[in-house]
Amino acid sequence: MMKQLITLSIIVLLGAGFLGNSIINTMAGEMEEVTEKYYTSIQIQKGDSLWSISERYRENSGLSTAQYMKELKNMNGLKEDIIHSGQYLTVMYFITDSD
Repeated sequence: MMKQLITLSIIVLLGAGFLGNSIINTMAGEMEEVTEKYYTSIQIQKGDSLWSISERYRENSGLSTAQYMKELKNMNGLKEDIIHSGQYLTVMYFITDSD
């Protein structure tokens, strides 16, 4: 009888631990946000600067404006911060999908 009680207690404890862990993992997964990176081409408008474009498109990237601007220059092969209206730039933008 004692052996059966101990066995039953172990099964209940293992089941409770597994169920509790599953619930915690499910809740953590629901709170997790997934950020996807996309690319597009934009035409530079009069008054645009690399800084203003960086501020506009860096949202949800986790990058500062300066970091995004550096990446933008690298992606487009720019050596300087000078851009002209009518030019095209490839920019990255980020969409956060929270399930």
